[in-house]
Amino acid sequence: MEYYGYIRVSAKDQNPDRQLLAMQEKNIKERNMYIDKISGKSFARPQYLRLRKRLKKGDVLVIKSIDRLGRNYEEILEQWRIITKEIGANIQVIDMPLLNTDTSHGDLTGVFIADLVLQILAYVAETERSFIKQRQAEGIAAAKQKGIKFGCKKKDVPDEFEKYYQLWREDKISLRKAAEELGINYSTFYRRCVEKNKREEKVENCYKM
Repeated sequence: MEYYGYIRVSAKDQNPDRQLLAMQEKNIKERNMYIDKISGKSFARPQYLRLRKRLKKGDVLVIKSIDRLGRNYEEILEQWRIITKEIGANIQVIDMPLLNTDTSHGDLTGVFIADLVLQILAYVAETERSFIKQRQAEGIAAAKQKGIKFGCKKKDVPDEFEKYYQLWREDKISLRKAAEELGINYSTFYRRCVEKNKREEKVENCYKM
């Protein structure tokens, strides 16, 4: 039976020392520690995948906390099933011993309790995500009722835009020269010309009907 430690930080500039210290206190051998410096959204992480290949029946995977394993509870549940059911290894969560699968709780096995707790955590996480989306939608609706507009505010076009737009349409001036004369960005002038051109085409089509 081997003990393995898995450490994850979200970015390359974050420090894994706190997790490393926790692993050392658990007497995890240095050669059995795996560190990923990557987001926890996906389990497609090089060190985690290497670790999972090494796990055998009876081995123990140690993590500091459940969020170090991952952020997506659906994927956590799937990886948990693979490790504990398919491989037959155990998992220890230092910050939440109730999730440890290698300890018994009265007449109940650690695996049963851990699975139950994980399901509850997944439900809470999903409920919280739903609440956040609901609060965001309600906040946006309330802001719109107050007249608050979202998105980037369009810059006001200069007073002489129409003049230079017509000159451009008649090929009497280039886009860049027109923008320069108006004192605005080239891409802004071009975008406004396209928008105006589309509006004019709609009006023409209405008269044709």
